[in-house]
Amino acid sequence: MVDILAENLSGKAVMGADGTELGDLYNITMEMKTGGLRSLLVVPNEGISAHSVGFDTDEAGRLKIPISTVQAVKDYIVVSR
Repeated sequence: MVDILAENLSGKAVMGADGTELGDLYNITMEMKTGGLRSLLVVPNEGISAHSVGFDTDEAGRLKIPISTVQAVKDYIVVSR
């Protein structure tokens, strides 16, 4: 797998595997003890709600998308739903 620098991901569009554009990447959370990545924080596009896409949100309304759902990182970050 090719290494991708986190700075190259900031603001990258996030899309569901079904083609739904979910929003733009805001940040990535990690487990401090292990250093493992935990979730993507995504600013949702207008008309996208956490309930409709099946993800939790943080206190600011950003989607919390588990890292385990990431399928690909290219022009978009593609996640399964």
